[in-house]
Amino acid sequence: MTSIHAQFEGGMKSSATHDDSGFTLMTNAPTDIGGDGSSFSPTDLVAGALGTCIGTTMGMFAKRHEIDLTGLKIHVIKEMSTDTPRRISSLQTTVTVPAGRIPLDQRDTYERVGRSCPVHKSLHPDINAPIDFVYED
Repeated sequence: MTSIHAQFEGGMKSSATHDDSGFTLMTNAPTDIGGDGSSFSPTDLVAGALGTCIGTTMGMFAKRHEIDLTGLKIHVIKEMSTDTPRRISSLQTTVTVPAGRIPLDQRDTYERVGRSCPVHKSLHPDINAPIDFVYED
């Protein structure tokens, strides 16, 4: 179990402290609704969580199979709904695998692993969240 304490700091900013590590991060409302863009917005953190979750999940699997995925790149494009309620409508993700890291005959397995990350599995089904894989060769 993980515990995080969040606090509104005023001025459209909030903080979140991870109790186990003591690490604190700040958020700010997005600029399109009056924030100053000085930090991640809360919904940006969802996009970041998705990208890092995919990388972590694939990296853990690769480590068990003695494959080094250092340099794996995950790019997430977050889009917000234009109607109400305001919500994340799309998280389009591209995973770029460095050349020679995943053997051709194992790519389907690694793609399944990436798509099974807990954050991706936790997203509401109304969120369009495709994950595409690109292999540098």
